[in-house]
This record gives sequence, structure tokens and C-alpha cells, in this order.
Amino acid sequence: MRATNMKNTISKAMLHLAPMAAVAWLLTATAYAAAPGITGTTFNLTAQPAFISQPDGTAIYSWGYGCSTGFAPTFTPGNIPNAACPTMQVPGPTLIVTEGQSVSVTLTNGLPAAAGNTSILFPGFNVTATGGTTGLLTQEAAPGGSVTYTFTASSPGTRAYYSGTQGDLQVEMGLYGAIIVLPASVPSECNSGLASANLAAKAAWGESDYRLAHAAYDHPRTCYDREYLFQFSEIDPIIHTQAFAQSTKVCPGSSSGCMQVATEPYHPAYFMINGRSMPDDMDTNYATQYPHQPYNGNPHMHPGEQVLLRIIGQGRWQHPFHEHGNHVRILGRDGNLILSTSDSATTPALAGPLLFTTTTTPGQAMDGIFYWTGKGLNWDAYGHNPSSADSSAKLPCTPDANGYNTSAPTAINYYEWCQDHNKPMQATPLGDVAGGGPVTLPDPNIFANGAWFGGSPYLGPNATVRAVGSTGTTPPSGTIANSPTDEAGFAFMWHSHNEREITTNNVFPGGMLMMMLVDSREFVIDESN
Repeated sequence: MRATNMKNTISKAMLHLAPMAAVAWLLTATAYAAAPGITGTTFNLTAQPAFISQPDGTAIYSWGYGCSTGFAPTFTPGNIPNAACPTMQVPGPTLIVTEGQSVSVTLTNGLPAAAGNTSILFPGFNVTATGGTTGLLTQEAAPGGSVTYTFTASSPGTRAYYSGTQGDLQVEMGLYGAIIVLPASVPSECNSGLASANLAAKAAWGESDYRLAHAAYDHPRTCYDREYLFQFSEIDPIIHTQAFAQSTKVCPGSSSGCMQVATEPYHPAYFMINGRSMPDDMDTNYATQYPHQPYNGNPHMHPGEQVLLRIIGQGRWQHPFHEHGNHVRILGRDGNLILSTSDSATTPALAGPLLFTTTTTPGQAMDGIFYWTGKGLNWDAYGHNPSSADSSAKLPCTPDANGYNTSAPTAINYYEWCQDHNKPMQATPLGDVAGGGPVTLPDPNIFANGAWFGGSPYLGPNATVRAVGSTGTTPPSGTIANSPTDEAGFAFMWHSHNEREITTNNVFPGGMLMMMLVDSREFVIDESN
């Protein structure tokens, strides 16, 4: 698939294409996400209404947290352009703080008076609330009023924050967000060995480092190379329509407002990652066409990299999200590192499970590592061919103690699984009978169906030609938009395993769906958008 700059606008009409062709069309261009947010120790937020968009053209009345007028936040990573913090966004601003810091969040209630009071809960922290009025779970801000929450960021990890007032309505309307606590100190192991080699490989190819930290926790086995934040939620448009219709009601001053919105039975029709549905989640962070949905969901990696996934369930339903390509090793939940017996006398071992699906329980956050190397494919994913005239087809693979090519971080095949080095996919790459390799590829004229089918089973530009020669009939590298000599990588569809949740208002593709793109080192991953 081609991976250059994402289109500025995705045609809404593509939702009505044949499903496979529609998904393939998206892979012709893409942008990348990091874990953008605002940082500091003092945050001034507001809760306000606005409309958010869906790929079917629907504008949905919603409520969301945002930055108060006059508050000038510090954005991080600082090298992401066009960063903005509107007065309303879904999800709310990602708050990024450091372990041990005293954090203060002032919330001003800008919701319609008919909605009544609102608030923020910060589960996992000992919070002191000042101002406002007493609510069921915490101090609340009355319409036009404010309340301040103060707490110490006591431990690293990813957590949710959300409204503690009329949760069945206010969280559904969009009042939720994420807080990331970075470790106060980085374990020395994260600046040496393979962690250091991966960073050197990035630098050698001109890639910038967009990590918020070098480790997710104060533990040497939580080092990582890239990170992405995914918040899963859903929308029942009937609830939002009711709230909009009642937003101008005149209330007698009740703290609970005077809306009478039925939140049951619950029938969500829109399923979102970071406030957007596919394909909108593959557009850039801070894209102007989504003024109240600034964060995207579009991961990208190189083989061998440790990718930190920060995952939060922000809605009312569980969502069985599956990351194709490998399991996810869970590090911790809600900022609690999962530990067992000792690696040594002083370092407890990690005990988090390997998950086939990272099921997002409402209100729960988890941190996990996704890892992909090509081990187990049983063919040379880089298309090496000793008989080729192309020097890049004859790169060496020197295995380390674990069997990977880690001696040359600047090489295209850095982190190749050496056991499969020079092993062909097929000697005769077309037809029904295998020709010397472990896999028989189908006839692309029968199977490809136009734009769909990424094609090449190899990583890197010209890999198909390197592997089988200029007369080979292995399908082209990438989609129909790419020539066999262009950039090529592997695309893993990451999506909800509840099939309804990969639709937008029951039309596929949509909803909770995105692509993990894996490329060899010569393709520069640009996470600046």
C-alpha cells in the first residue's frame, strides 16, 4: 500500500463502495498518529455543546470538554503542526503530566442551563475539590459556574477522566477524556541495548522521535519505541437528538436541570475511535474538517519496534477490539502495573496477559505492547534473492542470540528474522501448484478484484522485483495506485470483533476500524500529523 500524505478530505460517498474496494482505496495514502495532548500542571477546561461529524454526513449534537477561552495550553509532542485545543472537543483534551506533580484542573460549566450541573471524575487519584456545589460523586459546577480539582499524579500510566454527573447522559454526550502520567524517571535500560539501537535506526533514516517518554512505567521492561492512544466510544443518536431538542428549555434552577432524556433502551449507531469513525480516523491530527474531533487513530511501525498502545473504554458498551498481526502484551490497567515474582532481587517481573482482543471495559484503561517482526511467516519478507543483480536483494542477515538481524540498525532489513533469510515465497509465483516455497499465491487476476489486495508479500520498495525478477507475476507492491517498484508494506486491519461496530449507521466500512501499517526502515514514518 502507498503511504504518503493523507488526503485532506475523504469522500463520504466511498462508504457505499464495495467493502473490500473501499478499504483498499483508503490504503493508497495515509497519515500517522502519535499521542498528542496538552501538558503542564494547571489546566483550565470548559464543558460546552457543539456538533461533531460522522462519515455518512451526519452532524451530531454533543457535549465535550475543551480549553477555556484565554487558556493557552502547551501542546505535546511539540513538533506536531496545527495543534489546537477548542472550547469543545470529543474526546476532551488529553492531559499529559509527570509522576509526582501536583495537578490542578478548573472546570467551567458552559453547557445549556437545561443540562444542569456537570463535573469531572479522576479515578485512581485522591482528589480535593474546591468551589462549586456538592454532587453525588464530587463537587459540581453549576451552569456558568466553576469548580477546581487538585490531585497528585501518584503513579504512571494511562487513565480515563469523565463526568461524574448524570453519567448515563453526560458521558454518552461526549464528556470524557484521557490523562497520561509519565514516569518521573526513565529506567536506564530504555537508553541502551536494543532500545538505543531502535532510536539510532530512526535517526539514520531521518525520523523524529514523538514519544512522550521512553518508558510507560518505572520498570525496565516497559520501554517502547512508538505510542498511540485509542479511546473507544459509541453514540446513540436518539439520545443526542432528545438533548438538542431540550437544550433551550427554561429551568427553575434545579441542579439536575430540567431535561428529560430517555437513555434506555440504548441503540448506538455510531462507533468511534478518538471521537472519529473510519475513514475519518485516518485523517491527520488537528485536521480542519473536524474542528471538535482533533485526534486521529492511524498507527504505523517498523519491524522489531515496541509499540505502546494506550487504550480506554469511554462508552457504555464493551468493545472487543482486535489488533491483527500479533497479540498485545498488557503492562498495566488504570495506572497499575501488573507484576508477579522477581526477575531479580530488586525488579518484579511483569505478569500482564497476552490478549487476542483488547476488550475495552467502560471506564477502564490499559497499557500494552504490540510487537511484529515477521517471525513465523516462513518466507523472506524482504524479498532477498542471491541471484539478483540488485545489491539490496543480497543484504546479509546475521542473527543475534534471539535470531534477529540487529547488528546493523541502518540496514533496510534491520530486525529481520534470519531463519527465513533468502527463503522464497515461491519459485514460480503464480498458479495452483506450489513452486518451491511454503505458500502458493492465487492468480491476482482472479483474487485481486480491482483495487483491493495489497499485493506484495514483501516489505520495501522494489521488493517484488527483487524477489522474483522483472518477469515475475507476484501481485504488485501496494494497491492499484502503486507500481511494483514503489513503497510497499504490510497492512493489518485493526477493528472491533463485533461486526456491527465496524459500520457507520449500519454501512460498512466505518466505525471502529483502522489500519496498522508495517514498513521496512527505508520508508520514513512521519508522525508530525
